[in-house]
Amino acid sequence: MSRIGIEEFPVPGEGPYAIAHGPDDALWYTLVRSGHIGRLVPGGSPENWPLAPDSGPTVIAAGPDGALWFTEYQAHRIGRITTAGVISEFPLPTPECGPYGLAAGPDGALWFTEIAADRIGRITMSGEVTEFALPGTGTFPSAIVAGPDEALWFTMNQADAIGRITTGGEITVHRLPTRAAGPVGITAGPDGALWFTEITAGQIGRITVHGEVTEFPLPDRSARPHAITRGDNALWFTEWGGNRVGSITPDGVIETHDLPTPGSEPHGLAFGPDRALWTALELGALARIDNEGEVR
Repeated sequence: MSRIGIEEFPVPGEGPYAIAHGPDDALWYTLVRSGHIGRLVPGGSPENWPLAPDSGPTVIAAGPDGALWFTEYQAHRIGRITTAGVISEFPLPTPECGPYGLAAGPDGALWFTEIAADRIGRITMSGEVTEFALPGTGTFPSAIVAGPDEALWFTMNQADAIGRITTGGEITVHRLPTRAAGPVGITAGPDGALWFTEITAGQIGRITVHGEVTEFPLPDRSARPHAITRGDNALWFTEWGGNRVGSITPDGVIETHDLPTPGSEPHGLAFGPDRALWTALELGALARIDNEGEVR
């Protein structure tokens, strides 16, 4: 078992949800319940920028233009914030679509999921939006990530499937072996495959670019794994129901680590400019995880 150190940093606002490493070597995060975007330089003090209180900012990602982009799940918009704090917002063509996942694509645009509309969206740096309909209804497309094959990969939470979309809009759906798997988070791994969480089944999954799936049960099948991100030699994930963070190596070795505060609700996670792993705790803090046992 690796020795790690964990320290929590309370932040203003309500509901830290997703987190990203910005181009300014700061951590940027969403506050889903109070409608803010937050910024923290490790070792410094957090600062917030307000959105509409009922906007529901969810996933945030660094864009190809040096700004941060985010989804507004409740307001049905895509937002953009510069590193100086200037905010722009872009309404989406489909009403009540529920944008959630977001990632920079290989084509210089941002790609996002529309949970409530069974669509994948694409937005350019000037705010031009294109939407692509998925096969089926009620599929609940969730997280999305750029793959190693110049395509975007995404989870289909209610369809128990992983989807792939090319930058030209061609869609392929790969069904998972486990029924009621509930895939949510997804990331590109260090091994050339895509890795994802199965929140309902309590498993971590791996899918090759050819669609071959392997699933790894967690020690606690009720842990409800949520987000996942790539490290140098392993994948790191949050256990929303288990109040833990965990890691899995490409050959399937799993370790989990309890968070200090009970019921902290860990969601998104990212590696920061200080090379530590950071996760957003919806209870009201960011947690810094140092896997060398040194907390700074």
